[in-house]
Amino acid sequence: MEVISATFVVSNTEVGKCPKGYLPEYAFIGRSNVGKSSLINMLTNQKQLAMTSQKPGKTQLINHFLINNEWYLVDLPGYGYAQRGKTGRSTMQKIIEDYIAKRSQLTCLFVLIDCRHEPQKIDLAFMEWLGESGVPFVIIFTKTDKISKGKLASNVEFYQNKMYETWEELPVMLFSSAEKKEGREEILIFIDSINKNINH
Repeated sequence: MEVISATFVVSNTEVGKCPKGYLPEYAFIGRSNVGKSSLINMLTNQKQLAMTSQKPGKTQLINHFLINNEWYLVDLPGYGYAQRGKTGRSTMQKIIEDYIAKRSQLTCLFVLIDCRHEPQKIDLAFMEWLGESGVPFVIIFTKTDKISKGKLASNVEFYQNKMYETWEELPVMLFSSAEKKEGREEILIFIDSINKNINH
């Protein structure tokens, strides 16, 4: 699949104000500063579709982008940004959980993980909640250009072993480097394959 058009549609904090209709939605989420905006810009071939920032916690709204007039790419707020304060974090958590739990058009959630770090409790707990809620999700390990292939392999294996402690079956795992434009084709092929199944 090639991205021919990517158009910003709406930003909001309430799931009830998301676009009407039945187009499938593919949402992207991760801890703050995981490289989410850079990944979205890479996927859509647009430099500033999603605003990138060195400052964590930039995305604070549910952002819908219409791709090829066929599906929505949804940029969700990052979770676990400590400097937001307790009230700010709980507000973000409610926005995220409402969208994920109530949005029937959500077809797949991409959970972004920085491949350089060992498994973080907040990521594991979030994915545990997704599993318990029956939400289909895929892990994307980001920033793969920042470490060696050997280190990446051992980090991913460590992650898998950690998840096997509570999971019987692991989700699909993909890899990306926004800087080197790696992983783009695999992610878009994955989305396209689901879209084709929906339409048949």
